[in-house]
Amino acid sequence: MIKRFIIAFILVAVIAGGLVGYNLFRDRMIEQYFATMPVPTLTVSTTTVEPSTWTPSIDAIGTMGAANGVDLTVETNGIVEEILFQANSRVQAGDVLLRLDDEAQKADLAAAQTQAALDQQSLERARALQQRGVGSQSSLDEAEAAAAASAARVQSLQAALNQKVLRAPFSGTIGIPRIDLGQYLTPGTRVATLQDLDTMRVDFTVPEQRFEELKIGQPIRLGLTEDDMPFTGEIIGIDPKIDPATRLVSVRAEVSRPEGRLNPGQFVRVKVELPAEENVIAIPQTALVTSLYGDYVYRLRPAEEEAGAPAAANQGEGGEAAQESGAASETSEGQAGSDQVFVIDQVFVTPGRRSNRSVEIEKGIEAGDVVVNAGQNRLSNGARVRIDNSVQPTQIGSSNR
Repeated sequence: MIKRFIIAFILVAVIAGGLVGYNLFRDRMIEQYFATMPVPTLTVSTTTVEPSTWTPSIDAIGTMGAANGVDLTVETNGIVEEILFQANSRVQAGDVLLRLDDEAQKADLAAAQTQAALDQQSLERARALQQRGVGSQSSLDEAEAAAAASAARVQSLQAALNQKVLRAPFSGTIGIPRIDLGQYLTPGTRVATLQDLDTMRVDFTVPEQRFEELKIGQPIRLGLTEDDMPFTGEIIGIDPKIDPATRLVSVRAEVSRPEGRLNPGQFVRVKVELPAEENVIAIPQTALVTSLYGDYVYRLRPAEEEAGAPAAANQGEGGEAAQESGAASETSEGQAGSDQVFVIDQVFVTPGRRSNRSVEIEKGIEAGDVVVNAGQNRLSNGARVRIDNSVQPTQIGSSNR
């Protein structure tokens, strides 16, 4: 019994020792593998930081409207007798667009004109008698009053008859008819919309913080998307009162030559152009990485300098780090798919304004630095990279438009 126990114990000890030895051997082999494994070299695209002309702007969202645009209505009631326009046709100021039934008004006007003619004859007769000294002044006064009343009656009935006709108040493009022949209309009934599309205006709002930057005559650009703004205009009105509910100021701009590509009521994006600024450090927005610890970029330096410069100096804002980045700029510019290897430094920056897919950098990098603009998700501080600028993020974005 004791012999069997000893044999079992020895077997257990051998198996346990084998497992422990195997684990130690495996851990040692893994450690040696990673110790001798070469550092992977990643491929990125880069941008050389250069001073540029920065054109700041105020971005807004606006609504298009016609410089002259109304919903046409009738002034009096009546039955539609004639519709003299078609949808989307061009009309001139004064053109007759609609006629209502006016037989009763024409009859009343004819009767009033006849009475006015009779009263005018009576007035002339009274004047003749007065000149010969056989007519009284009171008879002449009564004749003049009757003639004046008849003339006023004619004018009143003529105005009522004119209300049975709808005319275009200005030249423009008329919309879809909202009425039908034989329909009974009441005052205020909408007949159609008339819009002058030759000159358009856009209404938009701007935050109160930018109020002082707005000026009458200031140029603007607008379009249907932020990447395509082919239309230009200028500010013609700024509301002097800021809306206390929204803290926004209303602005109106005039847009000339829309070429029929803009319509009233359409949503547009607006950029109010501000004076240009020179020598601004800006990089593509794709080069800036945002994290919980701050905004940073990946800056390149030659790999052979990795051992000669401490990591703390690489993240500085000038000095040797800037010189190393300048050397990287000279060697990397124009190197698409080059075999030269660079080392990445993670540099925290202070971003500023954004415009046209670019972001202003107020602090952290200088002109001549080379930064990564694509492929940052695979990078870490001290990683080794090669440059391939054959494809740029801006090119991909422009091809998708």
